[in-house]
Amino acid sequence: MRVLSLGAGVQSSTLLLMAVHGELQIDRAIFADTQWEPKEVYDWLGGLVLVAGAAGIPVETVTAGNLRDDSFSKPGWIMSLPLYVAGTETARPGILNRACTNGYKLRPLYRRIRELGATAKRPADVLVGISLDEAHRMKPARVQYIRNEWPLIDRRMTRGDCLLWMDRHGYSRPPKSACIACPFRDDASWRAMKDADGSEWADAVAFDQAARGMSQAKDRRDLFVHRSLMPLPMVDLSNQRDAGQTDMFDTECEGMCGV
Repeated sequence: MRVLSLGAGVQSSTLLLMAVHGELQIDRAIFADTQWEPKEVYDWLGGLVLVAGAAGIPVETVTAGNLRDDSFSKPGWIMSLPLYVAGTETARPGILNRACTNGYKLRPLYRRIRELGATAKRPADVLVGISLDEAHRMKPARVQYIRNEWPLIDRRMTRGDCLLWMDRHGYSRPPKSACIACPFRDDASWRAMKDADGSEWADAVAFDQAARGMSQAKDRRDLFVHRSLMPLPMVDLSNQRDAGQTDMFDTECEGMCGV
């Protein structure tokens, strides 16, 4: 069984469309939905479902629930998104551990693959959208019933090569796949969301505000979506260059986290 881990970003979308064109073989693609992606990602995913379906490749969605809603499911608790933690006189600034990828991307994907019959004796081959420029993120699967493969690495393809492949085959370029208030967004991404002046910016601002005081740390230090440790509406996003935000947003979530 050959399964594509589909994040609906550049790299995994390229792999799915390469399968549509007969350049590689997969039995199905699985999208793990955090239920908190931007609308443009879901629109793009819908198009992929149609194109792949016409080629006889099923694309299915699995989910562990709504990441945003689950983040505030307990009083005084916030799900371990990699939010930035304010410093104090006795504590340095920091960042929370990232548990969202494991809980909302990996686990539902792995669970579905087990349901499809993968075992340690007959493991599934899972194709992962990691490109040559991020080869350091390659990791083996955490379970014995999955063997990870990296077709883009094998083909020596970078993210830029994926975009060129899209161009040559007449496809539009995919949106960047990440949750609406992902702390790994860079300033250009935040600025684009703000300039769109829609519900997603309002959602991110509301989430950032709600995170304040919802720390798991005993000292109850404030949490922020933006690395500047400022409330999102107060961050200067007017500069053309990234202002220090973690530069990880050129990769989609599953590539970043090494599914």
